[in-house]
Amino acid sequence: MSLTSDDITQALNSLSEHDERLATALASAGYPEPRIQKPGYRTMMKTIVGQQVSIAAANSIWNKLEAHVGPDCDPAVILASDAAQLRACGLSAQKQSYAHSLAELVINGIIDFANLPADDEEAIALLTQIRGIGRWSAEIYLMFAEGRPNIWPAGDLAVQESVGRIFALPERPKEKLTRSLGEQWRPHRSSAALFCWHYRHVTPL
Repeated sequence: MSLTSDDITQALNSLSEHDERLATALASAGYPEPRIQKPGYRTMMKTIVGQQVSIAAANSIWNKLEAHVGPDCDPAVILASDAAQLRACGLSAQKQSYAHSLAELVINGIIDFANLPADDEEAIALLTQIRGIGRWSAEIYLMFAEGRPNIWPAGDLAVQESVGRIFALPERPKEKLTRSLGEQWRPHRSSAALFCWHYRHVTPL
């Protein structure tokens, strides 16, 4: 399941009928494109690999890791690899720890990416058991890989900035206020978040 362009358009049109501020922003910026990732363990491992490095560096590390463990990034092979082997792929000691955590949770059946809890908060709580995966990363996975329609990454600075502009606030709202303001965009908060990223990109300060 994914959030398609039609899903996003319909959701934002529905929200705009009840929110003149969002309607005005949408009229000036247009609709965002969908962001779709393949659901599953492999995508979460790619998230770990890509943390705090450039896209080029992340691609290089991933290619080396795939060459070592195979295209499915078999969790059993991850756990069987020693530190030197994973370091040769470009994984720092910290990221090795994160990769091991993910692999262990999958192998032990604690996390089954094909059957995550239907409740969004329960799914976030489960995913954040992975070392190195915080709330934001869990939310992004649920939005882009599972296409969940009502995820609201209120801790994201770009989302906060756009919310501040849409609501004409004197300064960028903190996470608590951003989360509160987003309540009115239920049950389409994922589309609202996509629009916030789009709005910041196409209408820079």
